[in-house]
Amino acid sequence: MMCESLNESALSTLPKAFHVRSCKRTELDIWKAMPFDNFNEAKEYDQFMVDFFEKTYGGQEDLFFKNTLFVCNSKDEPIATCLLWKAYRAFNTIHWLKVLKGYEGLGIGRALLSIIMKDLPKTAYPIYLHTQPGSYRAIKLYSDFGFHLLSDKKIGKRVNDLEVCLPILKKYMPDKDYLQLKINKAPIHFLNKLKTFDTVEF
Repeated sequence: MMCESLNESALSTLPKAFHVRSCKRTELDIWKAMPFDNFNEAKEYDQFMVDFFEKTYGGQEDLFFKNTLFVCNSKDEPIATCLLWKAYRAFNTIHWLKVLKGYEGLGIGRALLSIIMKDLPKTAYPIYLHTQPGSYRAIKLYSDFGFHLLSDKKIGKRVNDLEVCLPILKKYMPDKDYLQLKINKAPIHFLNKLKTFDTVEF
């Protein structure tokens, strides 16, 4: 998905019971496990997360820990995370937006994305992210903020299966949310630049 400008009407604030802070170096294992819904799944993908961290954030660890935000409960326990990252040191991207299951539906994801995007200058856009149809609730959220689906057949090393994914989104999203989705083509310079990289950074 790609956002060329922020829809400010989508912005919200964090519920009073929670606060936001950067990820601490001692919390890397917490961050690695957070995208997954249970211990076994997190264990299964641990090496994937280690490899992704090394390939994407290696050499920029200080910036990673500064930019990776945690929403925490009253005990200062992380319950949500998100990161704005310049993939390939060229394109601003949203990474790892995740709210733990027990805290979904409280507006935390929207508030966290608001914190990240509300003060970005116009020169920070476009902003990109990678997602999948199973994350249809997140896709609705991204759409609210001004993100559009991309129609290009291939984006970097990934095949873009938009035509396969749209029927899934139509099935699971409320009609009004599905009809709100917009589809654009990615900028040519973005597609051409991605062709020069062998790694996947978002």
